[in-house]
Amino acid sequence: MIKETLSRIESAIAKIQSGNSNEKADLVKLLGDLKTELAALPEAKQEAARSVGYFTEVAAHEATREHGSPQLRNLSVSGIAYSVKGFEATHPQLVSVANEICMILARMGI
Repeated sequence: MIKETLSRIESAIAKIQSGNSNEKADLVKLLGDLKTELAALPEAKQEAARSVGYFTEVAAHEATREHGSPQLRNLSVSGIAYSVKGFEATHPQLVSVANEICMILARMGI
């Protein structure tokens, strides 16, 4: 399930037209880093990781819609931040990658 979610996020990032190509390349690299971090998670953390993935997918979806909802985008970004909090102590690199993705999206106006 996480692999499918990451594939959908990757597709959404590919559709992003705002921002510069360096930021988009950074997002692609960070998504790869996120995949690596998620693959290393123990089974007990997989369900919580799905929440991070779902919120990220919704944020990417709202960012790529022609007439996306700013409210839904903001809620999904808040959802990412909240769902990642549980990983701060045990998986700091995962949190760092997710935060960097959010910061790049914010700089792109997404």
